[in-house]
This record gives sequence, C-alpha cells and structure tokens, in this order.
Amino acid sequence: MEDRVSDESCAGMCAPGPDSFDARSRISRFRPHSAADLVRRNTRVTVTQVPQVGQTGGLAQRYARALYDLASEQGKLPDVLGEVKALRTAISESDDLRKFLADARMDIRQGQTVSNVLMSKLGFGDVLRRFVGVIADNRRLPDLASILDGVLALDSALRGEVVAEVRSAQPLTDMQRSQLQARLAEAGYSRVSMTERTDAALLGGMTVRIGSTLFDTSIAGRLTRLQNAMKGAA
Repeated sequence: MEDRVSDESCAGMCAPGPDSFDARSRISRFRPHSAADLVRRNTRVTVTQVPQVGQTGGLAQRYARALYDLASEQGKLPDVLGEVKALRTAISESDDLRKFLADARMDIRQGQTVSNVLMSKLGFGDVLRRFVGVIADNRRLPDLASILDGVLALDSALRGEVVAEVRSAQPLTDMQRSQLQARLAEAGYSRVSMTERTDAALLGGMTVRIGSTLFDTSIAGRLTRLQNAMKGAA
C-alpha cells in the first residue's frame, strides 16, 4: 500500500504532541453504531454527510484512488465502499471524533493508536483497516474525511452520477433528505449523489450546488440578497 501513494510532504505537517495527548481516553468518548448498522443506513440512499474536515486536493485524490483500486483488485469493492460510507457517517455524527482527527498534536504513534481503536470499535474489514493504518503512519488522519469523500466521489463519477453538494445550518432529517432527492429528480437529476455539509453560518435553510449551478434558500443568502437590493435602491 505504501508504495502506491507518495507522501513525501507529510514530514512537516504535524509536530509531535505532548505526552498529555491521550488517544485512548479521548476516543473512548466516541460511541459509534455497529459497522453493520452504519453500512445498512448508507446502502439504500447515496448520501455522504460531510462536515468541514481537512481539504480535498491532489493528495487526497491519490489516496482515494489507491484505496478504490486496491478494493477493486481484491474483489471487495462493494464491501469497502459500504464501509467507507459508514466511516464517513461516523465522522459526521461525532463532533469529538472530528476534532480529534484534526488535532495537530498527534504524532505517528498516537495516530496508530487512534486508527487501531477506531477500526476495532467499528469492526471494519482488513482492506480499510490497513488503509487507515497507512493514513495514520503518514500523519494524514486530519485528511481522512477528505480522502473518504474522494473515494465516494470517484465511485459516483464512474457510475455516471451527478454530485450535489448540500450545505445546511442543521443536519438534514431523513424526511428533508427524501424531499430534496425528490425535488432534484423533478429537476432532471435522477442519478445524484449528495454530500451534506453542516454550516452554522447559513443561519437556516440550505444551499445546493450542482456543478456551476447554485440553489440558495438559506437565511444568510436571503439577507445578503436583501442587503444588495437595499444598496441598489439607495
């Protein structure tokens, strides 16, 4: 695995943290659903909940491609994709886990502890376990969410799906998600993969971006449009 992803730039990314950084005690606050439950919840609807963690870029895409190709070569792609969705959901649902993965004090040893404990709690298969272990060894756990996003985006692209990026002030309910999917289907987007990001700055409502098209029903967007209108009338 390590030969398939070049990560020469990782050396200066995170400085080793102090001994007070306790990986096991902090991650013990994370209470995931079982892996089977998480995979089941992500099987019928192509939705990835994506809080702001890390940045998607060339490095994340290379890692994503490496995992996708490895799973495909081993004939385990469907299982691994289900686990990737489940892990992405687990990250999105735990504020403690998101902050923990983004902690710049984490060194290689602590990162390995994090990945081992997390994979053990969720009960994932060997492919994803080893892959996340490589991520930890390369000090890339702060980018784990973006890498998982890349895997799902790659799969969507290969299946001919359109990606809709949804931002909302609060996490969407199942009913809101179903209604949004129905509206997108009515607008001609029948094959759509949604990514969900929680953004408190929106104040309320949501934005949906598909390619260069933006649909904005957020309160922040309405206030901005009202402010611009008032400036134009002055």
